[in-house]
Amino acid sequence: MTVKFMVKRIIKTLVLAIPVGTTFTDKVGYIARVDGTSMQPSLNPLPGQPDFVVLNKWAVRNYEIERGDIISLISPKNPDQRFIKRVVGLEGDIVSTNGYKTSVVTIPQGHCWVEGDHIGSSLDSNTFGPVALGLVTAKATYIVWPPSRWRSLEKNQKGQWN
Repeated sequence: MTVKFMVKRIIKTLVLAIPVGTTFTDKVGYIARVDGTSMQPSLNPLPGQPDFVVLNKWAVRNYEIERGDIISLISPKNPDQRFIKRVVGLEGDIVSTNGYKTSVVTIPQGHCWVEGDHIGSSLDSNTFGPVALGLVTAKATYIVWPPSRWRSLEKNQKGQWN
């Protein structure tokens, strides 16, 4: 094998791999690091040891978001900021709030209510109100790192968390 042949082979591989990889992360999903304490104890239960989760964009595209799901969303206040939160209510639901301007909210059409699992340490719907579903970017489906925490974040057929 010559150097010229190897360079051509690498270039051909990159020409195929880059568009395929980009399309996959744009349409299907990717792995993301989760920082912060707002989702403790479900995510990041140990200080300084972040979880890495699979973010499934396909589920959002197919409207497969349910109460109890952990989702990724764009901040309603800062489009450069991303959050990981749990869906507490969907359109039409009546939700009791914790510190929001009213004690009870009916979720409007095309919106959801999200909260962190660690109530005292979460910037969520109790701060900014119902979230437009268009800001939801993905559904967290698995913890993949660290290995000791590998597990599904999906509900089983009985509606219980795996």
